[in-house]
Amino acid sequence: MTILHKSIELELKSLTDTGHFSGYGSVFSTPDKVRDIVEPGAFEKSLRAWSSLGRTVPALWQHQKDQPIGHWPELKEDDHGLFGGAELWLDDAPYARLAHKGMKTKSITGLSIGYRVKRNEMDRKSGHNRLLELDLVEISVVTNPAHDDARIADVKSMIESGRRPTIREFEDYLRDVGFSKSEAACIVAGGYAKLLSRGEPGGEQRDAALRALREFKLTP
Repeated sequence: MTILHKSIELELKSLTDTGHFSGYGSVFSTPDKVRDIVEPGAFEKSLRAWSSLGRTVPALWQHQKDQPIGHWPELKEDDHGLFGGAELWLDDAPYARLAHKGMKTKSITGLSIGYRVKRNEMDRKSGHNRLLELDLVEISVVTNPAHDDARIADVKSMIESGRRPTIREFEDYLRDVGFSKSEAACIVAGGYAKLLSRGEPGGEQRDAALRALREFKLTP
């Protein structure tokens, strides 16, 4: 199952010279740019699983699996979202020192969760995708949360969760990765518009959509 990412602006509740900091990794009940809403309770089972294994959630640098910079010994859900306290490994991980300096100077401004969707529910009326249960994999410090994952991963996330971007959104995605306006329009008219008219993505249609994205190098 694919690991997805979702980022928010970092609002530090504390930051010490020894590398301890706290903040929210995710917030509840607020639609994001791909119309996902993380519901209260979404992390409960995952947090219990981490605890039962006697493990802590890793803190990564920019979602790089080979660049752990610390860990999250304290994580819990409250009324606002997923709140935690982290420890940066300042003596052992070079990127931990970079993250610490960036947070102190407010030049590094984001936290982003890596997760798998275990259970979700589409609200057909509003178009929102309610994330009811998530498997938390890691929480990263990211430089710019507004651009984390970019639109490329947003397209993939939409399709895998049972939705399709609009034609206009897909054209924008193509232009973001280097196609001209006319090229993007040609690609959309030549295939995506037809795919969009077939109904809800799922099974073979979803797989076909993902294959199309891979052909244009929009997803690994």
